[in-house]
Amino acid sequence: MQHLSDKLGRKLPQMIIPLVMLTGLILVPNLPTWITLTIAGLAMGMMIFIMASGLTLVFGLMDVMNFGHGVFIAIGAFVATSVLLPMAGWMQAENAALNLIAIGIAMAAAALVSGLLGWAFERLIIRPVYGQHLKQILITTGGLIIAEQLIHAIWGPEQISLARPASLRGAWIFGDVAVEKFRVIAVVLGLLIFIAMWLILNRSKIGLLVRAGVENPEMVETLGYKIRRLFIGVFVAGSALAGLGGVLWGLYQETVSATMGAQLMVLIFIVIIIGGLGSVGGCFAGALLVGLMANYVGFLAPKIALGANILLMVLILLWRPQGLFPVASR
Repeated sequence: MQHLSDKLGRKLPQMIIPLVMLTGLILVPNLPTWITLTIAGLAMGMMIFIMASGLTLVFGLMDVMNFGHGVFIAIGAFVATSVLLPMAGWMQAENAALNLIAIGIAMAAAALVSGLLGWAFERLIIRPVYGQHLKQILITTGGLIIAEQLIHAIWGPEQISLARPASLRGAWIFGDVAVEKFRVIAVVLGLLIFIAMWLILNRSKIGLLVRAGVENPEMVETLGYKIRRLFIGVFVAGSALAGLGGVLWGLYQETVSATMGAQLMVLIFIVIIIGGLGSVGGCFAGALLVGLMANYVGFLAPKIALGANILLMVLILLWRPQGLFPVASR
């Protein structure tokens, strides 16, 4: 009986997403609407995962509470906007290849600039407060505020439009079901990033060294590897992912603003707490849950969409205080 109970306890977290989808199917009036909302929720979840995955990596591998993570999201979106404005001809062309090349260049630029900013952020702000969580929270929040003011100085205080390319506008129609093209691209890209992160962390030498460095940094240093460089690489990669996610979110909203990163941090922290601090798989599951809940509840009762995700977080923590998929070493 105990063995059966333990097995069920391990399986239940994996069943949460299907249960939420099934509940949505029961509550939403008709099947085509449910399918549209589900795809929209999965797309939103994938975008949140891309933005949140860097933060959960930084916390899980470096034990850093970075409340300034939102700045990388905003910078990525603004850099992409600056890159895409001169490429308006490519963006408005009816040629899908030109559209995707333009988006690819903007994403690459956003990831590069966000990664470089992450390197400077770690060196100037994070490094002096390693191992001091309260100081990390205070100093990274201050860094976020300063960075928002710099964005105002460079790009101005107003929102900037970021229109989707011609080939990603509109939707594919399957009977009574409408599937937005951009949401499908977001789902595919999110899956690819999740698979790549899982393979790197679990099937590569770099992933092995990083995980070993978390457990026993002295041993890794003894073997001749610079653990500090590995961790800086993790921080830079996490910042680049946030910038990439910012581009997707900007295209999703079709506007960018200096405060977009700070506004998204609420959802990002909900995702990380639900999934389990430091768990990439948990972050992925938490992001999908938040995306689905936001769309189902937003359709049924728009005024309580954010409150529903907070309630979901509270219920999950009452059940599993360390989140759905906690890192074993924490």
